Amino acid sequence: MAPALASAAFAPANPTSQTAAADRSAALQALDAQNALLPYALIFFGVSLPIFAWACSYAADRAWMSASFAIFAINWAAFYACVDWLKRHPERKGDVALRTRIHILGGLLWAAALAQISALGMGAGVAGEAILLFAAGGAAACVFFSAPNIAGLLIVGPAASAAPLIALFADANTRPMGQVMMAAIALVMALSLILNRLFRSLFALADEREVLVEERARSLDEAERLAQAKSDLVTTLSHEIRNGLTGVAHVLAAAGASGRAASTREQLNAALGSAQDLIAVLNATLDTVSSEPEDLKLEPRPLDLPAMARDVVQQFRPQAAAKGLELAVHVDDAVCDPAAGAVVADATRTRQILANLVGNAVKYTMRGRIELRLEPLGADRVRLEIADTGPGLSADELEVAFQPFQRISRTGAGIPGAGLGLSLSRRLAHLMHSEVSAESAVGVGSCFRLDMPVDHAARLDPAPATLEPVADTPIRPTRALRVLIAEDDPLNAAMLRTVLEQLGHQALHAHDGRRAFELAQICDVDLIMLDGHMPEMDGHEAARAIRALPGAIGRAPIVAVIGGDAEEAEAFRNAGVDEVLRKPVNVASVARAIAAATREEQPRLRVVS
Repeated sequence: MAPALASAAFAPANPTSQTAAADRSAALQALDAQNALLPYALIFFGVSLPIFAWACSYAADRAWMSASFAIFAINWAAFYACVDWLKRHPERKGDVALRTRIHILGGLLWAAALAQISALGMGAGVAGEAILLFAAGGAAACVFFSAPNIAGLLIVGPAASAAPLIALFADANTRPMGQVMMAAIALVMALSLILNRLFRSLFALADEREVLVEERARSLDEAERLAQAKSDLVTTLSHEIRNGLTGVAHVLAAAGASGRAASTREQLNAALGSAQDLIAVLNATLDTVSSEPEDLKLEPRPLDLPAMARDVVQQFRPQAAAKGLELAVHVDDAVCDPAAGAVVADATRTRQILANLVGNAVKYTMRGRIELRLEPLGADRVRLEIADTGPGLSADELEVAFQPFQRISRTGAGIPGAGLGLSLSRRLAHLMHSEVSAESAVGVGSCFRLDMPVDHAARLDPAPATLEPVADTPIRPTRALRVLIAEDDPLNAAMLRTVLEQLGHQALHAHDGRRAFELAQICDVDLIMLDGHMPEMDGHEAARAIRALPGAIGRAPIVAVIGGDAEEAEAFRNAGVDEVLRKPVNVASVARAIAAATREEQPRLRVVS
């Protein structure tokens, strides 16, 4: 019965609920408090032993007295064994039910000892009343030392008090003393219940303190992580981006200097390559900052992983060919079987991981071969491997390579990068329940793996997914358009004008939204492109004002050019724009946005990136 009551009182029915967790924590603290009282209980009964021995010396039955001493010795040994067991098995410290059973059984041993002493006192003659009073005092001590644990208090207290009180009330001569002792034990019981309530209040405060301490520790860890990330970001900005921008600035300054020969094609290509490397570093840094689970929103859907892998490889073929590298793809037929299901993941992030892994192989491999292999891994996963004949990494270097903002100086000297590709890929894979791992040997090469789960019930869409173009190939329009640009940043305006001219369009530039609204009323334009944040009048305000104009200009196609803020896109949507184009823009994205905005029917607003 005691173990059952202990289990019912302290074993949480639903460990996930906060109430059950709080009850379990209170029970553990109560058991710890009772453990702390055990030495004092032993001291109390040790001090009482000479008094008990003196009283028993007047008893006639020596055998009963010897049995009483034997029971004392057994109880001391049992209590010592309990304390020693808890010290030797710290892993059982969290077992509330087991520990409660042990405490209750230990208390019942003392209750049995008090029952034997009460039986001795009933036949001890002149010493009987003293022995019974001693037993009743022992019962009150059992009640007190059981106070921290409510289950022990409710079971051990009555069990220890029963025998001495029955013995006192059995004899008419000791009945008045029995009434006094019953009142005293009842008072001790009431005070112990109050003490137990106080204990539970203290335990609750201790729990709150632990929560606050844990939250403070997490806050400190987060602050240290942010400080480290800030330091790493500053280092990356000061080294990679500053050096790259300095080189680009020197080349462009030479190109525009008078009295000097024009820059060679090699110099301009070097400047363009540096600018593209800077964009890659910035994109990787921003992706790393935004790849926390609470910040990143994934859109899982069935993926044609073989087609995506081939497309990524095709993207890097020019770089591999320029270095004389062989870039091969091998896809197992079992992965292409439509009946076997498909990988369900976010297409953009999966493509980003593949691009990081293949791009690293092309970047660091100086000669030899790179092979991408896609094959099944067991019944529920597929494995994509990128093996290269690059310089290879040691075990310690491989561990460092997966840390953010860390680069291997032995292999990365002279190669631009922020040291974020592998750490970002592993983080993105984890968010999609996948795993990125690697094996490498110095002087032999490396093999990076992406393991992804397969949903056997998933099926690919009949229509193939539209993939991003490999290069920003100009897309010629069916006719030239007169485009009004509203952009307050001169560099962005110049870049957008250049893209439009590459596409064969004519561009008219306004420095803010109000000027764009005025030009729209007096100029004949076919399309309007509005930046989001501008002085005088924001882009969505200008779009709403233009839509309110009468005639053809009020129905002119409008493309919003935003930095990626969802609230900004929603504001433009409410203002009546036809397309939303996210920065940074390129020739292909601008061409798609214009083509979509100028079609005859506009069923819904789209976001083009």
